[in-house]
Amino acid sequence: MRLLIAPDKFKGTLTAEQAAEIESKAIASVLPEAEILSLPLADGGEGTVDALTRALNGRRESVRVHDPLGRPVSAFYGMAGRTAILEMAAASGMTLLTPEERNPMRTSTYGTGELILEALKQGAENMLIGIGGSATVDGGAGMAEALGYRFYDAQNRPLHALRGESLRKIAHIDGSAVDRSLFRCDIRIASDVTNPLLGEEGAAAVFAPQKGATPEMIPLLEEGLRNLSSVLIRQGMIDRADQPGDGAAGGLGMGLRAFCSARTESGARLAMETTRFESLLPGTDYVITGEGCTDPQTEHGKLCAEIAEVCRKHRVKCILLSGAVQGSRESPAPLFWKTKAATPAGLPFEEIRLNAGRFLSNAARELAEELRAASR
Repeated sequence: MRLLIAPDKFKGTLTAEQAAEIESKAIASVLPEAEILSLPLADGGEGTVDALTRALNGRRESVRVHDPLGRPVSAFYGMAGRTAILEMAAASGMTLLTPEERNPMRTSTYGTGELILEALKQGAENMLIGIGGSATVDGGAGMAEALGYRFYDAQNRPLHALRGESLRKIAHIDGSAVDRSLFRCDIRIASDVTNPLLGEEGAAAVFAPQKGATPEMIPLLEEGLRNLSSVLIRQGMIDRADQPGDGAAGGLGMGLRAFCSARTESGARLAMETTRFESLLPGTDYVITGEGCTDPQTEHGKLCAEIAEVCRKHRVKCILLSGAVQGSRESPAPLFWKTKAATPAGLPFEEIRLNAGRFLSNAARELAEELRAASR
């Protein structure tokens, strides 16, 4: 029996690497004769650098950048040959702030721009940027400032330290000082968000409240993003601002397109392509994937669903082993051959966090027993 363990992170409890290791050991204790392969994955959020750098046999690099509030912080990225793997959350993510500090009017993606610059200095010719987990709604203007773009208001006065509240003031953007190596680098955006920039499904309306925005801030952020996109269109830096994914990471999806000539792709499919996931499927009997909590949104482009679709194409049974599975547990979700939740229902999150490894190990052993019985 050959199994491929390919989980996403269990958000708030286990990294994808930790989950894969726990499952592999638990299954091997029940099925010692099985061939078990481990391929931790990520779809653009936290964990993208570690998962993809490891899969590409690259190295992790540390660098000092500025956090969403402009404070020095140690961040990281991956290098594998001439390919750089970045996650904006390492420099501009929500986890870098306390709940009291979260305020998208005041936060910036400047540190993400510093990460990109450092990767370019290291000779990156290709770049994968995961944009999940942001603390910002600045349309990528902070990132652009770090890259050398200059911003001016209607009176031609320079604007500095750009953040969410700055966007309404922008009237002109000058890119003449930007290092041209940026445009020789092939930059791909890994995102599982398809929201547009503006409107009821846009960056301000949907995501800003999660980043600490009050109801009063939402229309101001919307106005700022609308103004920034209008300036970018007027200057010919983009031709439209309603492309799916433009609203990801507080408008960074649009910002990367405009300022870095990047293109948005499914984070899940990009991860599978980068790690050559499909090449591991021939001869595999079961693929086991999972995440912290599987809910109806999983089937809309999330990593576990994309894995299941590829497995179906190759006629490989895909098993979902997640921390929690919302909805009926009486029958598998349509995409998966079998569905299993590791955590007993109704437990407080703190208890889940403290015991996540034990719960997952027990569930993986139970699953292995079920697979052994099915193979008889």
